[in-house]
Amino acid sequence: MKFNLILKSARSATFELENKDVYYAKESFDVYVNNELVLKDYKKNIFSIYNLEPNKVYEVKVGTYVYKFTTDYEFVTLNVKKFGAVGDGIHNDTNFIQACINACPKDGRVFIPKGDYYTGPLFLKNDITIELDENARLVGDTDRNNYPILPGVTFLTDESDEYNLGTWEGNPLDCFASIITGINVKNVKIIGKGIIDGNAQNADWWVNPRIMRGAWRPRGVFLNNCENITFQGVTVTNTPSWNLHPYFSKDIRFIDMKLISPKDSPNTDGCDPESCNGVDILGVEFSVGDDCIAIKSGKIYMGRKHKKPSENFNIRNCIMKFGHGAVVLGSEMSGGIKNINVSQCIFLQTDRGLRIKTRRGRGKDAIIDGITFENILMDNVLTPLVINMFYFCDPDGKTEYVYSKEKLEVDDRTPYLGKFNFKDIVCENVNVACGAFYGLPEMPIESINIENVTFNMSETPEAGVPAMMSFLDPMKSKGLIFNYVKNVSLSNIKFNGYVDNEVELINVDSYQKN
Repeated sequence: MKFNLILKSARSATFELENKDVYYAKESFDVYVNNELVLKDYKKNIFSIYNLEPNKVYEVKVGTYVYKFTTDYEFVTLNVKKFGAVGDGIHNDTNFIQACINACPKDGRVFIPKGDYYTGPLFLKNDITIELDENARLVGDTDRNNYPILPGVTFLTDESDEYNLGTWEGNPLDCFASIITGINVKNVKIIGKGIIDGNAQNADWWVNPRIMRGAWRPRGVFLNNCENITFQGVTVTNTPSWNLHPYFSKDIRFIDMKLISPKDSPNTDGCDPESCNGVDILGVEFSVGDDCIAIKSGKIYMGRKHKKPSENFNIRNCIMKFGHGAVVLGSEMSGGIKNINVSQCIFLQTDRGLRIKTRRGRGKDAIIDGITFENILMDNVLTPLVINMFYFCDPDGKTEYVYSKEKLEVDDRTPYLGKFNFKDIVCENVNVACGAFYGLPEMPIESINIENVTFNMSETPEAGVPAMMSFLDPMKSKGLIFNYVKNVSLSNIKFNGYVDNEVELINVDSYQKN
């Protein structure tokens, strides 16, 4: 089994099998490090090894294939317990852990050993590694009064512009700092088998969640204008709102992690990169209360002001469970989204699988283009493929301007959807519809290519609406619905089981089927 190194630190490494298998390898395998067995009968395509020593050569072997590498240099290790942290889940350890972070020099490691560390927000600094040991847990403070507020807008001294720290759902608004907060930070790794537990179930973050009290809810991890930040191995759970929120950041990697929150927890999206360039989400397990991944670029104001798209993403070898959508683009995407590649992923019991959502008002910079989804397995996903340009959430979402099916004037408020490729996908137990693609009369979707896709329909389908838009009736066992799409190309599409109209073409300019 050939494999590649995708991450290394002074204390750990992550590898990815070189195959086309979806999340799991076809055969289990053993992993040896310097001839010592460290993983037995392992099955996932991505695997990590820990407890390594700095600046040391290691040989990793799977089957007959051997990969040799050298771990990174490490200057010093600082243990948070030597700074006064207790780790008993009772004493507040915030100041002690923060002191350890602040004191850590370049190329140093902050080590958090086994224990429950009751803590408020912790702020990162440049050029360090933080390692959460196995059975180490950061447990979020339940008192919101102990959380610093990040102001949404602060005007510069010369009043020439504004400085944005806080954000909420695409707008520059006051928000509480998160358990892990990075502001203008570079070159940080957070690694290990430990847990970042927002502890929201024991606080009041999920009570009346749509009401702002002091500021908007914190995330599990918030990275504002950061660069070269890597998370490896850690679990993020029970977050007040989104689990991971990189914001106007660059070169961000989330590798071999778990993002876990209850199915009914409000707005606990898994990972929501916003106006970011270069994001890798590899080998991550999602089980959350909202969208598993939602790629964004500002609601209206921030998108128009900065014109900063989310671009150049790789999402690979992940598993998404129970979320509203598995991989979602939008709806706050006024700065645009482009060059997104999703492959070798499993979606289980999500409402929708691959989902794009926008609407009138997002603006002329709200361009989504260059999107490829391939080698995906879905099971019990109500509607596997959805593109919706009439998305109706938020206070202005149900206005006539948004829901009108009349051809309106193209202006600065009109979004654009370009080319979408869906290939090598198997969808088991389809309920509502195989796919629903709704473009605007004045701005149809440019092109949709669906190739080598099998839809196996549920024998007991659940009725529902395939897309969140006004005046759409519930349905079940529908095929592929295209409305206002310029070019539709279908190749080797299979429908198994009862389908109510396999392909429905409405206002489609060009249609090819092979």
